[in-house]
Amino acid sequence: MSSVTYQQRRSQIQTYFDRTASEAWKRLTSDAPVSGIRATVRAGRDDMRRTLLDWLPADLHGKRVLDAGCGTGAVAIDVAATLVDLARERAAGACGDGSVEFLVGDMLDPALGRFDHVVGMDSLIHYRAPDTVAVLTGLAARTEASLVFTFAPKTLPLAIMHAVGRLFPRRDRAPAIEPVSEATLRKLLAAEPGLLSWTPGRTQRIVSGFYTSQALELIRK
Repeated sequence: MSSVTYQQRRSQIQTYFDRTASEAWKRLTSDAPVSGIRATVRAGRDDMRRTLLDWLPADLHGKRVLDAGCGTGAVAIDVAATLVDLARERAAGACGDGSVEFLVGDMLDPALGRFDHVVGMDSLIHYRAPDTVAVLTGLAARTEASLVFTFAPKTLPLAIMHAVGRLFPRRDRAPAIEPVSEATLRKLLAAEPGLLSWTPGRTQRIVSGFYTSQALELIRK
């Protein structure tokens, strides 16, 4: 992985979600009314969240789960402090007999320890495919059972939306999404020495208006 590329993009993501888009994402991930376009994104994200949660074991008692890039409505770690604060507020009292630790930082920090499962919902879609694989490799080294994550599939509609996004003023742009074909991603995963003990499992593409994302499961052999 090119650490410069990864760190530069990570910094862009942090700035965007902490400063530029924190209020927009707070509204999008709440029950507040949103416009038609954002409503399709909300619906798609809800479907994707249900998909990833369904792929986790029904019984997680005694397990450690890392939500890598928790954003505003999930839990664990994110680079954007504003979103982590909101996630902490929303999760208060909703964890049953479990416990949640919220952190601002890098999902690759070894100080986070080991996990049974890792979830990365739309947290890797802004990185180039080689960097995405490198991040997954780093997470896999500290994960016992499964990694479930999403990527931006390379499709014509998504390419068009990506091009349209470039028309917005630079200060209003989200960090660029890096689409990758499923075949290319699987090839990179299979060629990565650090993932030899892992195998692809289920996959599911969610398309909802302006939201397109694909989930992929990696399971330790």
